[in-house]
Amino acid sequence: MKVFWNSFITGPILGVFWALIVATAVAVLLSFVTGAAFRPGLTGCLILGALAGLAALEIRAGWMLVAGLSALAVALSYTGISPIHVSGDAGPGAHLMAGIGFALALGWPMSVILHGCPRGPLTRHEWEEAVIRFLTGFGYIFFTAAVAIPFYVMVMTSLKTQGELIANPLDFTIDLSRGWELFRSYEELFRNFNFGSYLWTSFYISILTVLITLAFSIPGAYAVARLRFKGQKALSRSILLIYMVPMIVLALPIYIAFSMTGLRNSIAGIVMIYPVTTIPVALYMLQGYFRGLPAEVEEAGLMDGLSRLQVIWKITLPLSLPALASVSLYVFMIAWNEFLLAFMLLDDPSKFTLTRGIASLNSSEIPRQHLMAGAVIATVPVMALFLGLEKFMTRGLTAGSVKG
Repeated sequence: MKVFWNSFITGPILGVFWALIVATAVAVLLSFVTGAAFRPGLTGCLILGALAGLAALEIRAGWMLVAGLSALAVALSYTGISPIHVSGDAGPGAHLMAGIGFALALGWPMSVILHGCPRGPLTRHEWEEAVIRFLTGFGYIFFTAAVAIPFYVMVMTSLKTQGELIANPLDFTIDLSRGWELFRSYEELFRNFNFGSYLWTSFYISILTVLITLAFSIPGAYAVARLRFKGQKALSRSILLIYMVPMIVLALPIYIAFSMTGLRNSIAGIVMIYPVTTIPVALYMLQGYFRGLPAEVEEAGLMDGLSRLQVIWKITLPLSLPALASVSLYVFMIAWNEFLLAFMLLDDPSKFTLTRGIASLNSSEIPRQHLMAGAVIATVPVMALFLGLEKFMTRGLTAGSVKG
């Protein structure tokens, strides 16, 4: 088999890049958790990364590699070539955490990345497999950090006091000895800023948006998918054209129209305009799913004497529950998180949605931890809903992609 590359070159190169990645990740993580200053070191990463890449080819037991790297990383943490530099006032515990954390994040993954790679010449398949494992690991770290770091900062800031934020805005540790006082910002939001009303308003507006969207999109999507009429293909292809026009372009006409008709600053106006933004995507998702359902089942229902509406109600909708669940969840999240229209149309605090209420906290007169607590309150319910119904959403999005 043709030789493509050499493992004694591939291993150190991947090891160096992986060491730089994990040193940055571990330094950021330890800085957030402990409040001390940690930063990655280039020289230490080059040395230990190359050593880890070579050692992973010789030492197949991951725990042995981690043990050796831990000893080296802890020893180097007291020198200028440390893979993770620790602030001078930190104690031995910080050096130990940095060294062991770096070794764990470097040694075990390198054993996995280079698993199956022979010593010496590599075929193209073996080289590509190692690189793909490396890129997969990098993707996990990158996207996890992109999601987790902002959320962590948001939660930790919401648990701070004003004095702690002023003393050190970059300290994201928490004092657990405060007990229930940690949640004082949340208590004040509901007691002093009417956040219970904002939550309820956003909830029932989102539910109404889902119901109205389904009421219009189900018959519309069925008509596009099943019925034959003039302009059917053009309508099917143009469903999502509305999203080519940015909402900010439509903001002024909507504001003028709602002001003239008396719908501005009213819940009724919000309930009317939200489905306009969600019906097109619901139509698009459902018509693709309806096309994937076997037409023979519906034709059998028609032959048995059912009307078209009865066929939709008794046959099509029960078969489409996964798609309906995914569309409902998607529409709910859009309505729950919508900000521009609520900010533009609502002025009365008693009618604010949750996002509009959070925007009202963005003031120099209101402590920053209250704004972060409001953001947590807005994020956690929809996150829990999404995680709980994720399997239905995934099934609904993919079920109509292949015609059965």
